[in-house]
Amino acid sequence: MIAELDAASFRAEVIAAPTPVLVDFYADWCGPCQAQNPMLERLAETVGNRARLVKVNVDRSPELADLFQVRSIPTMILFADGKIANRFTGITPGQALAKAIVAVLKD
Repeated sequence: MIAELDAASFRAEVIAAPTPVLVDFYADWCGPCQAQNPMLERLAETVGNRARLVKVNVDRSPELADLFQVRSIPTMILFADGKIANRFTGITPGQALAKAIVAVLKD
């Protein structure tokens, strides 16, 4: 299960994280977001403890959506060392997300 974060937990769980974190900005009513969930669950299993996947519901945490200028969903933002390393908008193939995560992993 991919954890859901809010503004209170975001800094500790994403910005200060020792590993890369892929944040899925979504909403419960968003069809494409729901369609992408199974792929994200598989990706989370694939990356294991080398990276983390989390979710932010834009309706419950609009301040985070505003802060990171999320204008459409799904939007995935990859953070590495507390900074944005990559950004994806719309349904994105798991292979593209995995490649982006691998690119920021430290050996």
